[in-house]
This record gives sequence, structure tokens and C-alpha cells, in this order.
Amino acid sequence: MYNQMGITYIFWVSDTMIACPWMREWEEKLLFILIMGTLAGGSISFNCPSSCICASDLLSCVRQNLHQVPKPLPSTSVSVDLSHNNLSHLHSHWLSSLSRLHTLRLSHNHIRQMSAHAFHNTTSLRYLDLSSNLLQDIREEWFKNLCELEELLLYNNHIGYVDDGAFTKLNSIQKIYLSWNLMTNFSFQSMQNLSNLRTLDLSSNRFLKLPVEELSALPAFIKNGLYLHNNPLTCHCALYALLTHWDNRGFSSVVDFFEAHTCLYMGNPRAIVRILQTQNGFDNCSLGKLQRLPDNGLQVLVGKSIMMTCNTSLPQENTTYLWILPTYEFLAFPGNSNQSFRIHPNGSLEIRKAEIWNAGFYLCIAVNKWLNYNSTHEVNVTVHYPKHEGETFNTGLTTLLGCVVSLVLVFIYLYMTPCNCFRCCFKHPHTPSPPLESRGQSSILCGTPPASEGPNSRRAGINRHVVFLEPIKEGRCEKNSKVIQLQSDSDSASSVFSDSPIVPT
Repeated sequence: MYNQMGITYIFWVSDTMIACPWMREWEEKLLFILIMGTLAGGSISFNCPSSCICASDLLSCVRQNLHQVPKPLPSTSVSVDLSHNNLSHLHSHWLSSLSRLHTLRLSHNHIRQMSAHAFHNTTSLRYLDLSSNLLQDIREEWFKNLCELEELLLYNNHIGYVDDGAFTKLNSIQKIYLSWNLMTNFSFQSMQNLSNLRTLDLSSNRFLKLPVEELSALPAFIKNGLYLHNNPLTCHCALYALLTHWDNRGFSSVVDFFEAHTCLYMGNPRAIVRILQTQNGFDNCSLGKLQRLPDNGLQVLVGKSIMMTCNTSLPQENTTYLWILPTYEFLAFPGNSNQSFRIHPNGSLEIRKAEIWNAGFYLCIAVNKWLNYNSTHEVNVTVHYPKHEGETFNTGLTTLLGCVVSLVLVFIYLYMTPCNCFRCCFKHPHTPSPPLESRGQSSILCGTPPASEGPNSRRAGINRHVVFLEPIKEGRCEKNSKVIQLQSDSDSASSVFSDSPIVPT
């Protein structure tokens, strides 16, 4: 029996040690080594920071106004709680001694930055809470070693940017919470291969537009837990078609928050429209667009690899996957003999190097014996040849450029065509005829008829219906050259078409 630091150690000695002296010496040495190892281990495991509470494998330092992480941390800790403090930075290797760490809570601090190796030697970590901090971005190298992480809480930060590969190495991740941040875009395509992901919360951010094609290509088990409500989205038919399609399929992300899916008409913050209500203003959106959503269409270039997910809601456990190729061949796990087609454990089908004859419809059949349920999913694959590097202009730009050139040529032809006849282009100005050449015209508006007028001149004005006014420089009309204003339509008609000349009153 041995007592140290209030702990009593009891060692049992067998009767064999007393009966066999030669064995007694060997067992005494072994017993001495065991005692020293136990005492050394006991002294390390009970090094608890003064501002914290240690209980078995738990370490709690909540609400201690800590500005730095306390040292040393007990190496036997499985759960560490440092929430509600004033921590602002996580340094490299600060958890290197906690190889058994399972749960880490760091919420309600002032953490702005983290070192690339902040989570070094924490491969057993399964629960990480970094919510309610001051993080502004998420870097790819932060979580790359957390291969066992299942739940990641990042809500209520100031996150505006997330690296495309920030979560791609989290093979065991099941839940990611990114709500109540400042994000305007997100790489949904990077979530394709996370076969265990069941919850991705992106609600209450600042998304103005969603990539409908990327969202439609996600597996059904991700779309079922993809929360996008309470974002200032702009209303458009593609968004309405997407959410209506998810509602018809009964996805929890839409059904559970039916009234919280809103959009802004023409981007006006005051014009809020509830997307999934009956009278929502989307009457002009054709329901036929629901069938044209790229929910199961993929495109790939010749020679590139492509991954097709078996888009079913069945759990991966106890589920068997079978693919039917466009050539009506059956393909089971793990794939064909030359590995040009490979089936992954989660049911995804990978084509290593796509060829033009690989295009067509692929059918996935998932069967779960325990649930006594099967599901099918169809994928349409289109294979394209890569474009040449010299092909810089697209069709739309070429057409627009041709229209502009045509308009310029038309204007040049109409307004800038050169004149071949010099005399035709520059005509001499018209010289008025002498006033005495057409006395018949001028005498109509003269106060007194000219003295030289005879019976022939009177006859000339009998059937006249048009009056030509010309400047009169000489003769008797010069004194009364003003045109008499006509008082009425009847007076003007009688004065113009009268047989007798106009006599002033």
C-alpha cells in the first residue's frame, strides 16, 4: 500500500514470490517499474489550471475572463470548455498534448484569427464550437486534419468568405452551422463528396442570388438539410422553381421553414414576397420550368474525370448500389475490371477518363434490406470536346459586331456617298421672275387692277384655283402690297374664286 497526493495505491503480492526466491527478485523489479509508472502518470493527470475545474476527463474554464489559454492543460482531457471568455487568438500547437480530445467549446469569445496549426494533434475531435466569435473568413488549412469531426458550429460570426476547400477534408462531418453571418456566396459544389453531411445551415446571411444549377446537382440527402431561408434573395422564376421542386419532394429544409422562404421583388427591401404561398406574384412563371431544372444533368470534357452521385435519401449503412450504364450493362461495387468505372462506398459512380461514347443516361438503383426500401436515380451525362485556344469570340459577340458594322455601312451609304456629277450637286440659286410676267397672279391680291389689263387678262383668272405669291417690286400693287387677312372661310373662297377682281372697300 502506498499513499501519494491523497490517493492510496494497493499492490498485491502473490504466494509464488515467497515460495520461489529466484522468481521473487524478478517480480520485485517488475513491480518497481509498475509503481514508478503509476506514480508518474498520476502526477501528470492531476495538473489542473487554477482558474478551471477538472473532473475526471473534463476541463471547464467557463466565464473566467481569460485572455489566454491556461497552461498546462491536462493530457487526459476529453472535453474542454473555454466558452464565455476573452480569447482573441488560437496559437499553433496549443492542443498538441490533448490527443484524446473529443469535444472543444470556444463559443462567446473574441476570436478573430487562428493559426494554420491551431488544431494540430486533435484528430479525435468530433465536436467543435466556434460560434459567437469575430471570425471574418474560413481558411482551407484550419480544419484539414480533423478527419473525425462530426459537428462544426460557426454561426453568429462575421464570416464573409469561405475557401472553396475549407470543408472538403472533413470526411466524417455531419452538421455544419454557418447561419447569422455575412456571406454573399458559397461553393456548393465543394459539398458534393461529403457523403455523411446531413445539415448545412446557411440561413440568415446576405445571399442575393443562388446558383440554381449547383444546388440542383447536389445529392438529395444534402438538399434535405440545406437551410437557405431568411436571406435577402431577389425574386426570379428559377428560385421559385427550385424551392417549389424541393417542397414537392418533401425536403425538411423547405417544409420546416415554409413561411420563412422569402424574396425581394426587384430587390426592394420593402417588397417582401413569400415564395411558397399560393398568391405570391409568380403567376407568370411557368411550372414547366420545374422539369427543366438541371437536377440530374452533368457535363464533362473528353479525357476528364466525372463523379455522379446516387441521389437518394437512403442512409449509406446497409445500402447496396447498382448502376446501369447507357449500354445497358450492369455495374456493381467496386466497378469494372479495368477501373475505368469505379463505384464508391457511398454509391457515387466515377468515370476516370470520359470518352465521347460515355455520354447518355445512367441509372442508379439503391436497395436497403433493413428498411425494405429501394430508390432509383437517373443522371444524364453529356461529353464535349474541348474548345480550341484560338476560338476567342463567341456567337453572341460575333452577331452583335456584325450588326454594328452593318449599321455603320448603311449610314455611310446614305449620308456620305460621293457625287459624280458636279453640276448636279451644286445647282445655281433660282432667280425670281419679273413681276410683270405674271400679272394675273399678282392682280388677284392687288387693291386696284392694273391699267393694262384687258379682256384676255380677265379670262385668265376665271378658272384659277391656286394662288402664287411672289414679291412685287414695281407697279401699282406696290402701294397695297399687304395681303388682306381673310375674315372667314366663305369670304376667302369668294375672293379667290370670284370672276371679278377684288376691289377694296
